[in-house]
Amino acid sequence: MSKSGALGRYTVKRFSDFQETHVDTPSIVQAIGDSAIGQWLRTSVKAEPITEAIHVFSASVVFGTILIVDLRLLGFPSTRRPFTQVAHELLKLTWSAFFVSVITGVMLFAANATTYYGNWPFRLKMLALLGAGINMAFFQLVTFKSVSAWDTDKVPVAGRFAGAASLLIWTAVIFLARWIGFTKGYDFAIPPNVDLDFNFPGQ
Repeated sequence: MSKSGALGRYTVKRFSDFQETHVDTPSIVQAIGDSAIGQWLRTSVKAEPITEAIHVFSASVVFGTILIVDLRLLGFPSTRRPFTQVAHELLKLTWSAFFVSVITGVMLFAANATTYYGNWPFRLKMLALLGAGINMAFFQLVTFKSVSAWDTDKVPVAGRFAGAASLLIWTAVIFLARWIGFTKGYDFAIPPNVDLDFNFPGQ
C-alpha cells in the first residue's frame, strides 16, 4: 500500500471516529461530510491543498477589487474617475472570483464538514459574509440610485458609510478565515502502517 493511500484511509477513519462523538451534528452536515467530494478531498494528498490554494487566491482577488471600489467611495485617492467606471471595470472580476471562491469553499467545507460546523470562527465568518451581502444590497438598492448626482463628485454620507463598512467587514472575513486555521483542530498522529522516511539524498 502506498503512503498516500494509507494516509488517506487513516484520515477517513479518524474523521469517522470524530463524527461519532458529535451526535448533535445535523444530518445534512454529516451527509455533506460523507459525500463523494468530501471523501475525495480527504483521501487525496494533492486535492485539498490545490483546492485551498485556489480558494485563497480567488478570495484575495475578491478582497483586492472590492478594496479599490470601497476606497473610491471614500474618496481615495480622488474622485476624478467616475465611480460607475471604476465599479464597471472591477466588479465583473469580483463576481467571477467570488464564484470560484464559493465553489472551492463549499468543497473545503465538505472535506471537514463536522469540524467546520462546530467551529465558532467559521460561524462568525459566515455571519460576516452575510453582513457584507446586506451592506452591498442596501447600497445597490438605495444609495446607488442617485449615482448620477455624485458620480464624479464627493460621495454622500450613505455611500461613504457603505464603503467603510465594507472594508471593515471584509477585513473581519480575512481575520476570521485565518482564525479558523488555528482553531479547527489537527490530528498529527502518524498511521501505524506508514513509514515516513526523512533521510533525503545527499545527507
